[in-house]
Amino acid sequence: MKPAAPPMRVLRMLFWETTVRCNLACVHCRRLESNEAGVADLSTAQAESLIEQLAELGRRQPQMPVLVFSGGEPLCRGDLFHLVDAARQRGIILALATNGTLIDSLRARKIRDSGIARVSVSLDGATADVHDRMRQIPGAFDRAIEGIRHLREQQVPFQINVTLTKQNAGQLQEVYELARSLGAVAVHIFMLVPVGCGRVLAETDMLSPQQYEEIMQDIYALESKGQIQIKVTCGPHYERVKRELRISDCRLRISGDGFNPQSAIHNPQSKGCLAGLGVLFVSHRGDVYPCGYLPVNCGNILEERLSRIWDENEDLARMRDVSALEGKCGICVYNQVCGGCRGRAFAATGNYMAEEPFCAYLPPAGQTRTDEVSA
Repeated sequence: MKPAAPPMRVLRMLFWETTVRCNLACVHCRRLESNEAGVADLSTAQAESLIEQLAELGRRQPQMPVLVFSGGEPLCRGDLFHLVDAARQRGIILALATNGTLIDSLRARKIRDSGIARVSVSLDGATADVHDRMRQIPGAFDRAIEGIRHLREQQVPFQINVTLTKQNAGQLQEVYELARSLGAVAVHIFMLVPVGCGRVLAETDMLSPQQYEEIMQDIYALESKGQIQIKVTCGPHYERVKRELRISDCRLRISGDGFNPQSAIHNPQSKGCLAGLGVLFVSHRGDVYPCGYLPVNCGNILEERLSRIWDENEDLARMRDVSALEGKCGICVYNQVCGGCRGRAFAATGNYMAEEPFCAYLPPAGQTRTDEVSA
C-alpha cells in the first residue's frame, strides 16, 4: 500500500508590491527603496506572467488565492486596472491595499467596476494629527477619509488597516468607532514588524511585550462585541490570548462538566503567523518572500515558476515545520495556533525560527508541545 499523500498546501493570499512608488513617506513602511526605484517595477508583460503563474497554482487548489494589489501605492501604477482585469478573467479573487489619498469619484467607480472584492485603506490614527505625523504628509488623513467616502458612495466594500505603535495605541477604541461610522466591513490591526523604515521607528515606538499583551485583551473585548469584523495581523500571539480569554469566560459560565479547554486551543478558527504557510509576498522586482515583513528571498518569478517556489523552496518548507521552532515557541502548547512572528524573530536574531521576541507568555516549566492544558 502506498503511503498517504501529504495534505495539499493551499496558498490563500499573495500580496504583490505592484510598484515601489508612493505619494506618501510613512515612518513604518516596509520599503527601503525610493520612488526612483520604480523603473525596476515588473513590466506589464512580466506582471501578466505573474498573474498567469498565480492562476496556474490556483487551478490545482480547492480555491483560487486572493491577489492583493499592494505597494508602495498601487494607484501610482498606470496599468493597474488592466492587470486587475487580467487577474479577474483568470478567476483570481481581487483585493486592493491603498493609502486612500488618490481615490476620487472616477477611481472609485473604476474600482467598483473592476471586480475588486475589497479595498483596504490604512488609517494610523483616528485624528489627523496622529495619522499625518506617521504618514509624514500634512492633509493625508483628510484625503484618506475623502477617498473612503468615495468608495462608500460607490458601494465598494472596504476595511480599515491600522498599524499599532506607541503613537496611536491609545486611539484603538477611537479608530474602531471611526471605522464603524464610516461603514467599514472590517478593522485589521497590524502589529509593527521592524523592517524597512520601521527599523528606526521600532527603536522608539515599538510596544513592549507586556503592552502587546494588554492591548490584545482590549482587541478581544472589541471583537467580542460582534459589531464589525476584527483581525490581528503580525500579532500571532493574539490567537493564544483569545483562547486564554475564552477558557476564562467558559470557566465563569460552566461548572466544568464536559468542558475541554484543549479543544478551545487546538480547534482554531484561524492561525497566527501564515508566512509561507498560506501567504506569499512578491516584490516589485518579482522576488518572492514568505511575507512582506520577512526579508528571506525564496526565488524570483522571472526565473522560476511560482508553483515550484511554493512547492520546493527549502526556507518555506522549514517555516511550515512547527517542530523546528526554537526557544519558548518550540515548547509552547499554543505553537500550532500561534507560531510566533517569524519576521520579528528574524529582525531580532537573524534566525526566522527563533522564538517570538515580543511575546510575554512564558510556557510553564517542564511543558512540552504535547502537554495538556488543565482546566
